[in-house]
Amino acid sequence: MKPALVLSGRLILVAGLACLCAAPYLFSSSTLVLLTQALTMLSLAMLWNLVAGYGNVVVIGQHAFVGIGAYAFYGFAMLAGWHMAIALPAAMGVTLVFGILVYALLYRLRTAYLAVGSWVVAETLMLIASRLPAFGSGSGASLPASLLRSLGQRAPERLTTIYAFVLIVAVLTFGLIWALMRSRIGLGLAALRDSEEGAAVAGVNTRLVRAASFILAAPMIGLIGGLITLQKGRISHIASFSMLDWTIYILFIVVIGGLGSLEGPIIGTLVFFILRELLQDYGTLYLITLGTITILIVLFAPKGIWGVARKKLGRDLIPLTHDPKTGDLS
Repeated sequence: MKPALVLSGRLILVAGLACLCAAPYLFSSSTLVLLTQALTMLSLAMLWNLVAGYGNVVVIGQHAFVGIGAYAFYGFAMLAGWHMAIALPAAMGVTLVFGILVYALLYRLRTAYLAVGSWVVAETLMLIASRLPAFGSGSGASLPASLLRSLGQRAPERLTTIYAFVLIVAVLTFGLIWALMRSRIGLGLAALRDSEEGAAVAGVNTRLVRAASFILAAPMIGLIGGLITLQKGRISHIASFSMLDWTIYILFIVVIGGLGSLEGPIIGTLVFFILRELLQDYGTLYLITLGTITILIVLFAPKGIWGVARKKLGRDLIPLTHDPKTGDLS
């Protein structure tokens, strides 16, 4: 029965990907907007899970890199006049540099000190962004219609183009994390996730693998920041560096789905958006429900929904390791 359930789960994942690829032909514009938002959050959740779930670098300042990517993209595309195809990779480069600098500043910190330190850095960058006249200072700045029209002459065309970009980035993020976890660095990250002391005793260079997870995630988060700017059509220090949108909700998604797994962010994103659609008209009840669910999961299922399901199945849906008996991916 268990192998059949695992196979069914994998078929559902494949069918879901196929449905996402065909979404512009299957769904209305409003649904496509929702899917674009969901894929954006999924990408951010996978990257935070890589850093915190595997690398054990529990930061609550991921929104800093989203904002840096957004502002860098605006600067290159609008102020420097670069083509969008060049501005997005350039924004990734800027975020990578900031990622290295931030990690150099924080790498000695652990637990609550690391969390608070990363938050302080993010808030400081947000305040700096609010005082940049070229970027609209506190009021922010909008992307010109000419740039948005380059994505499509009509709104549905632009929406489809942005959705395609976001889907490609989500698949690329998943593929990069899967490949990384299959590498020697990934083995070290998996050992670090299970036990930092045990990984060090086994000869894992914990400092190296922790740094690798943090620094490799930064440019991808910056790229997503640029895509968020295209979705919103503007930048502002409050929206681009939003702790609630790009860190707190991401923590909820990963904790609910399952920290330190590839399946967890996928499950968590589904749960988050289902709850959001059901409860968003109830004001503060929405946030109270999210908080209550998070507390219950932490208390009674600390490995998240997928952690409970994996105990029943005995293996992952997304294979990362080889079965020692059969040699197959499991």
